[in-house]
Amino acid sequence: MDTEFDWITLDDDEEVLWADTPHPYSLVPSFIVGVPLSFVLVGIPLLVGSYLSHKNTNYVVTSDALYRKTGVLSRNVQRIEFDKVQDTSYSQTFLGGQFGYGSVDISTAGGSGIEMSFQNVADPQSLQSLVNERIKRRSGSETDAEGKVAVLDDILTELRAIRQAVDGEDGVAAGDDAGDDATDRAGDEPDAVPDPDAADDDALEPSDFEFDATTDER
Repeated sequence: MDTEFDWITLDDDEEVLWADTPHPYSLVPSFIVGVPLSFVLVGIPLLVGSYLSHKNTNYVVTSDALYRKTGVLSRNVQRIEFDKVQDTSYSQTFLGGQFGYGSVDISTAGGSGIEMSFQNVADPQSLQSLVNERIKRRSGSETDAEGKVAVLDDILTELRAIRQAVDGEDGVAAGDDAGDDATDRAGDEPDAVPDPDAADDDALEPSDFEFDATTDER
């Protein structure tokens, strides 16, 4: 990071798009009033204060947020992310219109009035266009991300429905197979019962043992 931006900490993928200080001609009104008063020592503090405030004021626009640094003896750094910006506007005084500088005001969602002002910057209309472009791009990226999440949710819902349908069909098929097996087992003919008459027929009768008792003659 450049030494001129050592008062801010940027993210790894964050880059500076625009940076500036108040326009030099914005000091003209202070000099117009302060120079005559310097003869009575009243204008000197006014001139010195205006110059130091000008030198210690910085504005930065990055790819993610807006930054504003002010303060002479102390340092005050303000940061507003683009997704929080709700409205922008710019204005120019008579001198600003003549010398090409003005102020860009930033309002945030939920805020009360103007939350940040880039005062006396060169070409304020171009700066406002840059800020609005980044807001639209950031909003478009968030919309695309939300759309992708919604599509993934729909896909997961369909996959769950398909899985439930398949599991239900498998359960019905398993029940049908079990019923068929039981029917087959019930329909099988039992083994033949032995016939007692047939057993008696196979038994030997006493007549089978009759023989001729005739005595052989010698």
